[in-house]
Amino acid sequence: MMEIALRAALIDWLEMDPALAALNAVVEEAPLRSELPWLAIAASASADWSTKDAAGREVRIALELHCRGDAPGTAAGLVRAIEDRIAALPPDQDGFAVVTSQFLRSRAEQRAANTRAILLEYRFRILSG
Repeated sequence: MMEIALRAALIDWLEMDPALAALNAVVEEAPLRSELPWLAIAASASADWSTKDAAGREVRIALELHCRGDAPGTAAGLVRAIEDRIAALPPDQDGFAVVTSQFLRSRAEQRAANTRAILLEYRFRILSG
């Protein structure tokens, strides 16, 4: 399934970025035990985006960054690094090609115990290859 392959490729790509070395985990779901900050795929959904000669999907992926801090700009550097890394995702992947990737929206909220959660949602259009 292309959605699962994209999720795996995205996690691998984010994990390899030295600018994101401050993250204690980059995972598919909220880690059971990990110190803040960490990044996880909160949700994904896909729809058909096939062409006449290739199977395709439009995949929406929501990533959630969890960190600690009471100032609104606490995670600004990490968010910028995540956005830059996603924008640089190579189009040619194992078994599929990323035709387009687009930032859709974000949401930030202060949570209990001086923690923050920042949600970043993206749309990827991919074709089987």
